[in-house]
Amino acid sequence: MDFISVNWLAVLLATLVSFVSGFIWFGPKTFYPVWWKAMGKSPNSEPGSNQNMAVVFGSITIALFVQSLVFSIVLGWYGAKVGELNALNGALAGLIVGVGIVAASPLSHRLMGQQGFKVWILEVGNDALNYVLMGLVLGAML
Repeated sequence: MDFISVNWLAVLLATLVSFVSGFIWFGPKTFYPVWWKAMGKSPNSEPGSNQNMAVVFGSITIALFVQSLVFSIVLGWYGAKVGELNALNGALAGLIVGVGIVAASPLSHRLMGQQGFKVWILEVGNDALNYVLMGLVLGAML
């Protein structure tokens, strides 16, 4: 698979699904309060108060798009090797990549930065879920 044969609609949909997943995961009624406290932040401090939130969310969207694009290429290669790519295979590949690579990589950064396991598990839990969801969407549409 190369850039010419990328299903751009699938990549855009996988990006959107990942963005929505992150919005729900770190929502005020889900994991955000626990994560914010684990980061050592005061409940009264407002996230992003000294940042341009358009730049923050724009950067997140671009990062999710790049992840979806690269993962679609990887899944295309995987599908060519195994001969069949579907939503289940895509989700399983997402779980393997999400847990085995994406979640494992930042552990040392969180521990050396003294943020601990709680911050790590909350952040990479969303990352791993996003890869499962991306794999599900991409596997179904490629």
